[in-house]
Amino acid sequence: MDSRDTDWDGVRLHVVTGKGGTGKTTVAAALALALASGGRKVLLVEVEGRQGIAQIFDLPPLPYEERRIAVAPSGGDVYALAIDPEEAMLEYMEMFYGMRRAGRALTKMGIVDFATTVAPGFRDVLVTGKTTEAVRRRGKNGKRIYDAVVLDAPPTGRISRFLNVTQEVAGLARVGPIKNHSDLVSKVVKSPETAVHFITLLEEMPVQETLDGIAELRSAGLPPGGIFINMVRESLLPQAALDSAVKGRFDVAELTLGLKAAGLSDGASSTAEALAEEVAEHARRTVLERAERASLAQETLPSYELPLLTDGVDLAGLYELAEAIRTQGAA
Repeated sequence: MDSRDTDWDGVRLHVVTGKGGTGKTTVAAALALALASGGRKVLLVEVEGRQGIAQIFDLPPLPYEERRIAVAPSGGDVYALAIDPEEAMLEYMEMFYGMRRAGRALTKMGIVDFATTVAPGFRDVLVTGKTTEAVRRRGKNGKRIYDAVVLDAPPTGRISRFLNVTQEVAGLARVGPIKNHSDLVSKVVKSPETAVHFITLLEEMPVQETLDGIAELRSAGLPPGGIFINMVRESLLPQAALDSAVKGRFDVAELTLGLKAAGLSDGASSTAEALAEEVAEHARRTVLERAERASLAQETLPSYELPLLTDGVDLAGLYELAEAIRTQGAA
């Protein structure tokens, strides 16, 4: 295993959240690859039942078991687990009550659905409990099974409630196995071994949800991690040209001459006008992105920028994102 300094030394549970459409699952997968590189063993967990991990890695739907799905750069393994609340309930009942068979009968009767509907926090305890168990698990040699666990968590608007399990089950159980289990989960989630990372785009709504989510997390006593700005577009023009375009001073005549000099005389004027409008739009977007980046910078959290993958997200793209994550010290 290689050794390196990162911004998250000592963190074993990386919780990844973000507004829908920001690429949360993609970044979680890339982070798992980055953390596993160099000979590490990392578990990537999803809890929303969307089979997003299988889709990204181009695999059949994942069963409720931990299995290796990818080899990380320079060696290292990424395992994946798609948590099924019903199976987690059966494990829970066997672990604490020794009644797995009875549990299967209860699931057929719809008791699991009833329980998680009446007490939604109980479902979160089940899935976070399974995740934190993987964080704590040790082999026969006494060493941790996984060097890190990456949790592809629910969206930003639900993350504080999802992680704040002790409060969520307070009305369900004040004593007994459920209470003890939730306390154990909470101990891991609120410890320095956990970091909650936010995925965002340089757009107003995702940025505002990120800032609100960080504030809610802090209010709940939960540990915010880093901010991953996803799908960042490179500026293709010099700053002077962008400034001129924003102010409406972009010289279309000069652009027309340039097109003619390049041998594009036919329709040079109309082409130049169309290009000038695209430049103006690009400049306006750049200004807006700069403002959103400044808003995020007000948070005293590490920030990382991941490129827009113009060819879409495939396995090669995931490795590219993983390298960007490593290069910036996030893994």
